[in-house]
This record gives sequence, C-alpha cells and structure tokens, in this order.
Amino acid sequence: MSNTIKEVNKSLHEDIYLLGKLLGEAILTTEGENTFQQIESLRRAAVKTRREPTNEHIQDLNKAIDALSDEDANKIARAFSYFLHLTNIAEDQDQQRHLKTHKLHANLTYTLDLLEKDGVDSQTFLAKLKHTQLVPVLTAHPTEVQRKSTLDAHQAISDTLTAYHQELDQDDRETVLDNLGAHIQLLWLTRMLRTNKLTVENEIDNVNNYFATTFLKAIPQLYKRLDKELFKRYKTTTKLPSFLTIGSWIGGDRDGNPNVNASTLKSAFYKQAATLFSYYLEEVHQLGTELSLSTMLHNVSSSLQEASDHSIDHSPHRIDEPYRRVIITIYARLAATANVFSNGAVQLVHVKAASPYTTPQDFLTDLLMIEESLRLNQAEKLSHIRLKNLIQSVNIFGFHLASIDLRQSSDVHETILSELYTRSRTLFEGKPFIYSELSEEQKVSLLLEELTNPRPIYSTWQKYSELTTKELLILQTAAQIRQQFGPQAIKQYIVSHTETLSDLLEILVLQQQSGLINIQADEQGQLLPIQENDGLIVVPLFETIPDLEAGANIMDDWLSIPIIHDRVLKAQNGLQEVMLGYSDSNKDGGYLTSNWSLYKTEIALVRVFKKHQIHLRLFHGRGGAVGRGGGSSFEAILAQAPGSVAGQIRLTEQGEVIQKKYRSAPLGLWHLEHLLSATLQASLSAKANAPDAFMENYGGLMEQLSKLSQSSYRELVYGTEGFVDYFFAATPINEIAGLNIGSRPASRKKGQRIEDLRAIPWGFSWAQCRLLLPGWFGFGTAVQTYLDKGFEGEPSTREKRLQRLREMAQGWPFFKTTLSNMEMVLAKSDLRIAEQYSTLVNNAELRQTIFDKIRHEHTLTVASLKEILQIDELLANNPLLANTLKERFAYIDPLNYLQVEVIRRLRQHQANKDQNRYESLRDERSVHLTINGIAAGLRNSG
Repeated sequence: MSNTIKEVNKSLHEDIYLLGKLLGEAILTTEGENTFQQIESLRRAAVKTRREPTNEHIQDLNKAIDALSDEDANKIARAFSYFLHLTNIAEDQDQQRHLKTHKLHANLTYTLDLLEKDGVDSQTFLAKLKHTQLVPVLTAHPTEVQRKSTLDAHQAISDTLTAYHQELDQDDRETVLDNLGAHIQLLWLTRMLRTNKLTVENEIDNVNNYFATTFLKAIPQLYKRLDKELFKRYKTTTKLPSFLTIGSWIGGDRDGNPNVNASTLKSAFYKQAATLFSYYLEEVHQLGTELSLSTMLHNVSSSLQEASDHSIDHSPHRIDEPYRRVIITIYARLAATANVFSNGAVQLVHVKAASPYTTPQDFLTDLLMIEESLRLNQAEKLSHIRLKNLIQSVNIFGFHLASIDLRQSSDVHETILSELYTRSRTLFEGKPFIYSELSEEQKVSLLLEELTNPRPIYSTWQKYSELTTKELLILQTAAQIRQQFGPQAIKQYIVSHTETLSDLLEILVLQQQSGLINIQADEQGQLLPIQENDGLIVVPLFETIPDLEAGANIMDDWLSIPIIHDRVLKAQNGLQEVMLGYSDSNKDGGYLTSNWSLYKTEIALVRVFKKHQIHLRLFHGRGGAVGRGGGSSFEAILAQAPGSVAGQIRLTEQGEVIQKKYRSAPLGLWHLEHLLSATLQASLSAKANAPDAFMENYGGLMEQLSKLSQSSYRELVYGTEGFVDYFFAATPINEIAGLNIGSRPASRKKGQRIEDLRAIPWGFSWAQCRLLLPGWFGFGTAVQTYLDKGFEGEPSTREKRLQRLREMAQGWPFFKTTLSNMEMVLAKSDLRIAEQYSTLVNNAELRQTIFDKIRHEHTLTVASLKEILQIDELLANNPLLANTLKERFAYIDPLNYLQVEVIRRLRQHQANKDQNRYESLRDERSVHLTINGIAAGLRNSG
C-alpha cells in the first residue's frame, strides 16, 4: 500500500475510531453497561467469524443472536446501524478534504489540457459548448432510506467534525469534542425509522433542500470556474450558454404511482419557485449592500441613472447611490414576482408595492443594466463579487428552477385513447371501433390522421372515467404551467414501456387534445406551420432486452414520418431524446446482457439519427446499485458507445445517490465538474471521435458471451421451478415493502411474479442478503464456457482466448467499466452470510437446489474475474476501497446475522395470529432497523 493511501487511511481510521468511541459513550450513558457489552461481544464475534469463517464460529454467533430478547435485538440493530452512519460521515468528510487531489483526470483543468493536445481550439470548443446539454435529473426512487431528522443530525455531526479538524487551541478543541459527543448522543436518541409512508409532497420538500444547499450555489460556481479556465487559455471572454441545468421527476412521474396528479405537479413548481425566489431575493439584497458606489466618486450609465431617477426609493440618505436605488426597485419587483410564482408561499412584509416581473428576461434586463454600467465606468471587477453569478443563475434557472419531466406507462395512454374514441363516436374506415383492438398498422394510420385534424375528440361536456379525467387534467395543467413559467419548465414526456410506434404517437394525440400541441388550420384548411417549443418532446423509454433491441427500428420509423420529422426540426430544434432503462433490462436479462444490449442500442441509434440528420440525446436511467447502472458516472460516460454523447446527455440521480453526491455545495460542485469533464471528453477528445475498433474486434465475442450469460440468468430466475418462492422467503422483499421509504408501491401489480416486481426492491433485496445477484449472475458461466470450449472464429487454445479477454479488459472502456463495477459488487457479496438467509426457506430441497446454483455461479464468476484481471484477491488494484470495506464488514456482518433472526421471529409471529400484535410490530421495527443499517453500510438501497 502506498504512503498516500496509508496516510488517507490513517486519517480516516482516526475519525471512525473517534466517532465510534463517542457513540459507545452515548450508548453506555443512555442504555447501561449490559447493552454496551452485548454490542461489543457481538462485534468481536462477527470479526472472528469473518477472519475464520468456520461452522463453529458461525454457530456461536447465531447462538448469541438467538439468545437476545426482542428489545435487546432492537437496540443492537440501532447501534450497528448508527455506527455505519457515522462511518459514512467520516468517509464523506475525508473525501471532501481531499477533493482537490482526488481524480485529477476528471477535473476541468485536465480536460481542457487534454482537448488542447487533441487540437481542439477555442472556436471548436465554444461551438460544441453552445450545443451541449448536460442534465442530472433528480428522482425520488429509491428514496433515501434515512429520515430527514436523521440526515439533519448527520449534517450537524459532519459540521462539528469539520470544526474539529481546524487549528484550535486546547480549550476550543475540548469544546468542539463535547459538542461532537452531544450531537452523537442526539443521533442515538433520534428515531431512525419513519412512522408513516412518505408522500409526494414530502419528496418534493426533500429534493428542494438540495437546491437550496447545493445546486443554487454550486452550478453558478461551475460556470465561473469554466469561464476562468477558458480565459486563462484563450484570453477572451464570452457569454457561456446554459450547458448544464437540473431536471426532476418528482411531482410529474406517474408511472406506477397513483399519488402523483395535477395537484402535485403544481405544488412542485410552486415549491421550486419559493426556493428559487428566496435565493434570488437574498442575492439581490446582498447586491444592494455591496454596491454602495456614490455619484460623487463614480459615474453611471444613462440608463442606470434614469432607472435610479424612477426608483421607488426616496430616501435622502441614498440620493447619491443610484445602484442601491435601482436595486431597491428590483427587490420590490422581485418580491411581487415571488408572491405570484410561489402561489403566495413567499410573502415579504415591509416591502414597497411594485409591479412583478412577467418573465426571467425582464429581471435579467435590469441586472444586465447594472453590469453594463459597471463595465462602462471602469468598475467591472465589482460584478465578479456577486452580480455575474446572479446573472448566470437567472440564465440557468429562470423562474422555474428545474424542468420537471412527465412520465406515464404506454398502456395507460392506450386506455385513455380507447375511451376518447368511444365517447366521441369517431369512425375508422367508416365503422365504429375499439381502439385497443386495432392492429398496430391501423393504430398508426388513425393517429397520424388525428395529428392533422384540428377537430378534437375530447369534449369538456363529456363525462369520463376517473383515470382519463386525471391524466388529461395533468396534461392541461402542464400547458398552464408552461404558459406561466415558460416552456423550459416542462419539456419532456417520457413514455414508459415503449414497444411500438403507436406508443409514441398516442401521447402526441393526447397532447393535442389537452392544449399542449397547437394544431391550427387557415381559412383554406391548410395546417399552419409548427412553432418552436410547441408541445412536449415525446421520449421513448426502452427498458427490457427485447425493447432495447427494437428501439433503433422504432426510432427509424418515427423519424421517417414526414410530420414527425418536421415537428422534431421545428418544435424541438432538430433534437430527439431517447431514454434507456438500466434497471428493467438488468432484471430481464442479467448484468452482462443488460450492459451489452444498452451499448448495442446506442450504436444502432447513432446510425439511425445520422441517417435522418437529427441530433440524438440519450437519457440514461441509472440507479444507485451496479445492477441498475450504478458506479462512477465519470467512467460510465466515457464508456458510452462512440458518437452517442456528442455534447448531449441526461442521467437520473436517484435517492441515496443524491445525498451522497450533493449533500453540500463543495461536494456537489466536484461531482458536477466531473460530469461536465466526462461529457466534454466523450464529445471532443481524439479518442471519442476515433472509429470503434473495439466493437469491430470484440463485438462478436461479446455477443456470444452475452447470449450465454442471459441464458444462465434467465434459466435461474425465470426457468427454475420454485425460484419465486425462494426469492420471497430468502430475501427481505416483503419486509422492504413495509419500510416507509417512498411514495410508490413496491410492485406494479398485486401478486408474486418477478415480472411485476419493480427493479428497485428487486435489487435492494439481493443487496440486503449480501448476494447482490443482479450485479454479476451469468458472467462466470459465459466466460468459463468460452475459455473451456471456445466459439467459432475465436482462438483455438484456452491461453489465447484468455488473452483476448484480458485485452478487452485493458483497452475497451465499455468492458473495463463493466468489470470494474462487477468487481466492486462481488467484493460486497458474501456467500456464507447469504447461506444464512437461505435457511428462511422452509422447503429444504428447494433451498438446497437454488442456493447451490447461486453458489456455483458465484464461484465461477469470481474465478473468471480474477483470471481476466490477473489478481489474487478482489479489489487488489484498489486497496483503499478494499480496506474501507474490510472495516465496514465488522459492523455490516452482525446486522445481516441479526436480520435473519428477526425476520424469522417476525414471520413466526405473523403466521401465529394468536400472538401479541405488539411483539409483531416490535420485530418488524427491528427488521427495518437492520435494513436501514445494511443499506448504509453497503451505501446503496437499490
């Protein structure tokens, strides 16, 4: 281990030790010696079991856990969980202290140096930046497992730990240490679990906290940093375009969530506006404090002087301070605007009445007037303190803060259109019809005809079903929001489960019926030209393996329709977005096949869009877990298929990932800089624009490996009798469904089919039982079959076939990233612990059959990975992560053993209806505490 790693580990280890010691003191003080010793005894037993995993040690550990009372089990679950929370805080603090030296290849300085070496000049760079759109999209699933009260306590501990690392005298250090201990005791005495399920309103409030603490500060700083870097290189200043914005699904994503409606959509925008205008008002107030320039000492522009003369401020004390007089008027107008756009949530007293701004451009015009006056009168430096950041903020955030996507499943759209056509008595080919019963060809024909017909099939006089009324009201509300907040407020409509061309045309027709699309004809009956920003961009979401394989053909058909191509060119500025689903494709085909299918789909889409001369923007539906597209976002972007980024990328940031990446402005800035650097490198570097030699050399081999991997995965998950029963018994899937971590149901439909289960609880459950199966299963069989038997056209000896795989792992970014993420997952997995969960399956034969299959594939996969990477131990090339995980396992492992026992008790109580309900509830709470702690320890909840 290098000296640098040793130093980082030493510093981190000291913090973990300190926080653990203070937690121990809090437990000792509050719970007493007996509980404290029980915790220590279990920890030591778990460490011994990990070092020497003999049957005897496992049995001893299980006996100790079996002997715990329900109350003691509850306390111990909390203790180990909170230690892991504190470990996360220490790691996050350590990461933040080393931000400037960590991943230097991912910062803007390195990126611009790289692009300069590759011959990218300022003109080329700025031209690409003008067409760059990088959009992290915040989603509520999987929702953060921690309560906000817990997160607030975490933040207080983190802030105090930061203070502890400052240069302090002895008295101050002792005070900070006392405060740290107090905050940890407060954490211990704070309820860890939510008592009620989150509502959509809660989720909106939660995400708005990140805008206030992080994005509103970090994003303008990133623009400022890039501006400085460009000036250093090219000695020119230019107005940067809005290349990075934030998106959200919270309040607009109805797919499988009946709690999202028109009311939550409006609420999301009102609350976003309240957050944004509070920021604007504070910045304008501070600007007025700073710009104390006097006309006795400084000239101003004629436009600023005129605005000062018409100011609502008549104080004689500021008669010579025109900037302040103008800013007071701006503040009053902004306060009036805030009241309108937040629906009364922002109301300021003691502010003079003034007319509100109508658009962000009106507000911007006043700010630019101040900037111009400073520049014309040799005081431009003053605008760098705050004004330029504020101007940039208005350009980025407007009055809406974040664009909210709408999302719904294609089958819902079909149901609504069936009702609309039936109620309107529309004829098709001269006959009455039921829309859902038409063939695909007939649907397409009918929908295209509808899109050129100004006559509505929706009537305000007609009474519709609850579903149709609700869905159309959301679209009508979206039209109103765009009218008030501007078209940037809602730009995309994502169609989940896109399987056919009609799935995309349907939502266009529904937009037409709701006033989002304006189809008008002149007096001669000729359709009027399509206007810019008319309607929402229809975004297909390809999720399963078959849908990914069909995606390019569907988009080819879509862009081949003249009125659609015309709409994309005129209303969407020649850009079409496509969303790729990582979660469901993984659940459908397994890890390797999911990744390979996504890569192939990107290549096929690039070809199709090039053929139609339309710009492609991919939207990556990535989750926190590796099985759902998780891992390093920087590496993931660089591993995309050549030509698939091209300056345009959106990607989801989900649940616990938001907390991990964006809990503070400095850390948020670091992550956003990495996303931008990756996007620029993937769009402009020589490597990114080189022909895809890897695909040519290794594509055929990957295809064969993928087929074998998918076959192995599907044989287990969908082809093994009793697998569903095994899964529901050997994982805490049912207990997770009772954990109040989000507003969406865990399954799309009632029942116990894997197909109906959401990908998030699917991945979450496998992580809890330490198998993390979606992140690796099938790889071992595929690789060992290739190495032992070979494929047609591949080398004849095992040694040469192995060399092929090693070349892929070393040189091909796609394969290298795929293996890197899988290695991390396998390092977190533990077969011995997973076997303990299998004992929850009552059918011994089923238990043995399925666990043996899983164990066999896990052994093959680990052996294959080690052979390809030429390592003796997993994470041998990442000793810092290996050591971090090693320290964590001492606290995660006992939680796993404890979870098995409390699940067993809970299920026994639930099966025995004569048992006291209190006992059942107490056991359920213990299970949920262990779920929380294991999720914190593994640092993902799905």
